Amino acid sequence: MSGTNRVNTRARGVLASVAMIGATLFWAVHYQLSARVLEQMTPVGLTFWRWAIALVPLVVLAQVMEHPDWRTVWRRLPRLVVLSLLGLAGYNLLLYAALAFTTPVGASLVNAANPALMVLLSVVLTGQRVSGRGVAGIVLSLVGVVVVLTDGSLATLLSMRFNAGQLVMLAAILVWSLYTIYGRVPGVGPITSTAVQAAVVVVLLAPFAIAGGDGLPVASGEAMTGLIVIALLPSVASYVLWNLAGSVVPSSVSAIYLNLITVFVVVIGLLLGQPVGVAELAGGALVIAGVIITSLATAGRGAFATAED
Repeated sequence: MSGTNRVNTRARGVLASVAMIGATLFWAVHYQLSARVLEQMTPVGLTFWRWAIALVPLVVLAQVMEHPDWRTVWRRLPRLVVLSLLGLAGYNLLLYAALAFTTPVGASLVNAANPALMVLLSVVLTGQRVSGRGVAGIVLSLVGVVVVLTDGSLATLLSMRFNAGQLVMLAAILVWSLYTIYGRVPGVGPITSTAVQAAVVVVLLAPFAIAGGDGLPVASGEAMTGLIVIALLPSVASYVLWNLAGSVVPSSVSAIYLNLITVFVVVIGLLLGQPVGVAELAGGALVIAGVIITSLATAGRGAFATAED
């Protein structure tokens, strides 16, 4: 690899890291807001309206930034429909259903298993290879999440019991893992891909949202504000950033960044005046260290590579 190509590869890796950090930050906001909005809307209604609102900015961004070849998009439509059912409809409906039975913290506990599951599926389904450094980063980050969620108490960890909501979250992270692994669509830009997937969700869920009476006039001003924020940040921004990163790095690399969600949830709580203890800070440091180790491992040839490399 020439010096110029090496620099370009490193720069793309840095930009991908920034994109994934931004995506997980906005998803942490999503965890906080969606529980409140769901007090006035059903999971189907929230999923429908967030993507209905997000659809216009997504289409504009796709047209301005990617100038998509819509004939190619049409040929890839079957795959885009499947991705939409997985990542935009399936994952969010399962997440919202889980939040009806468990807290955002309980859901994030299960979400901590997502990176390990995604790496395992990537190895089995696509032949991606994982080095010792990559595994070390994943394990360190997972330990950090456990420390954050248990306040560093072994007794708390041993006494934890999974409820129905957390079991639903297991299905959610499986769906998300498949979405990320197969998220690249040849010939279709990541923003265009997200826009088309959003359109599919809106069309498919519209009859159910209407039948369920999920109209916006019934929502309060607070719920409407939360819905708009969810539509613009966790929907438009996060999915675009995540899919942009996915066009640069393999899913086994992006997986580790998902544990930042728990760290950002703690940071948001701190900004809202919620107490944050030593365990939360120590756990957050471990998560960040795990992300850094994995990122450094992928800077050159790195810890992860596809089987074709």
